[in-house]
Amino acid sequence: MILDKSLIEQHNQANQSLHKKKFEALSAVLSGEGHDVKTILEKIAAFQIAIPSWALGTGGTRFGRFAGGGEPRSLEEKIEDVGLLHALNQSSNSISLHIPWDIPKDPKAITQLAASFELGFDAVNSNTFQDQADQKESYKFGSLSHTDKAVRDQAIQHNIDVIRHGVDLGSKALTIWLSDGTDFPGQQNFRRMFERTLDSIQQIYAELPADWKVLVEYKPYEPHFYSTVIADWGTSLLFCNKLGEKAVGLVDLGHHLPNTNIEQIVSRFLMEGKLGGFHFNDSKYGDDDLTVGSIKPYQLFLIFNELVEGMSSPEIKNPELSWMIDASHNIKDPLEDLLQSVEAIKIAYAQALIIDRPALEKAQAENDATLAQEIMQNAYRTDVRALLAEARQQAGAALNPVAFYRESKIREQLVSQRGAKSFATGL
Repeated sequence: MILDKSLIEQHNQANQSLHKKKFEALSAVLSGEGHDVKTILEKIAAFQIAIPSWALGTGGTRFGRFAGGGEPRSLEEKIEDVGLLHALNQSSNSISLHIPWDIPKDPKAITQLAASFELGFDAVNSNTFQDQADQKESYKFGSLSHTDKAVRDQAIQHNIDVIRHGVDLGSKALTIWLSDGTDFPGQQNFRRMFERTLDSIQQIYAELPADWKVLVEYKPYEPHFYSTVIADWGTSLLFCNKLGEKAVGLVDLGHHLPNTNIEQIVSRFLMEGKLGGFHFNDSKYGDDDLTVGSIKPYQLFLIFNELVEGMSSPEIKNPELSWMIDASHNIKDPLEDLLQSVEAIKIAYAQALIIDRPALEKAQAENDATLAQEIMQNAYRTDVRALLAEARQQAGAALNPVAFYRESKIREQLVSQRGAKSFATGL
C-alpha cells in the first residue's frame, strides 16, 4: 500500500507542540555541552538500515508458526512493505534479499518498483542451510564443506547464482552464513572441513564483481551443536584474510555465546579493516532474533561507541559498512517490530554521537575508570528520542511511526487487501 503523505503531516501537526518542547529542551542541553545539534541531526538522518525480505512476515519456531495476517505474498508486496516502513521513518532505504526465497523473476521491473518507493538493494543472502525441492544434492551433512565434491559444487553454483541476481538488482555484496558443522565428536576432521570450505569460498570469491564484497558471517552453534565451521569472529577473520580485500566479517548480535564482549570484537574487526557490517537483533539466551534493544540496550550503545570512535579515527581504514536487521517476530506485528528495531539502532547511534570523546580519552589516558564510566553513562542516559523525531520530521516522516501505524490501522488495511491467512516466505 502507498501512504498518503498528507496523513503523516496531520499526525506531525497534532503532535508538534509536545515534540517542540522536548526537542528544544534537549537541544539546549546538548548545545550547552558543546555539541553541534545540526550536525548530529544530519548524521542521524543519513544513517540507513536495510530491511531483510525474510523478516516481513511472522516468524516461528520448530514447534509452529502463527501468521498475523496481511503478510506479503510475493517479492513485490515485500518491497511495498519496506517502502511503507521507509515512508514512516525515512531510515530504511534498502531491502536485503534472501535467495531462493525471493528470486526476482523480472529484475528490471523489480528495480523499478523499488525505485518508486525510493529503495535500493543491500546485500543478497545465499541459502545452503536448507534443501530446496528441485535441488539434486542434499545439504544434510554440509554444503561448502561437504566431503562430496558434487554437493560442494552445487553450493558454490548457488552462491554464484545469487551474485548474478544481485548484479541484476544493483546490489554490491554477498552474505554467506554457513550452517555447516558437526553434531558428534569424531564426525569430521576439523582441518579438512576448513580447507574444503576455504576452497569453496575462494571459487565464489573469484566470481565477485570488482566493486563487490563478500560478508563472512559466523555462529558458534545451531543447527549443529558440537562444532560449526565458521564458529567465531577469529575464524571469520581468518577466512577473510585468506580470501582477500573484498572479504569482510559480518557481526550478527545473536551469534555469540552468553556474555561475549561483542563491542571488543567490533573493535578488533575495525582495527584490521575487516568489519563488513551487522545483522542487528537482540537475545536473552542464544540466537533469539528478538527486537533490537529489547534485552540489552546498553550493550548496543557500547557497540556503537566503538563504531563511532573507529569510523571517525584516521588510524582506521575500514570499508563502508552494511547495516541490516535480522529478526524473527514470533508474536509481534513484523512491521511494528521493525520500526522499533530501527528506532533502537538509531537511539544507540545518537547516544554514541554525544559521548564527550575528548574527555573520555583524557580519562582513559589517566586510568580514571570512575570518570570514564560517568562520561559514558551520561550519554547513555540522555533521552535522544527527540533528536530522532526531529530528523524524521525534517525528512517528511512521522514523529512517532508506531503510533501513526496504529492510528492509521495499517495492519487492518493489509489484512483486508491480502487476507487473514497470507504467509510470507522466510523463517
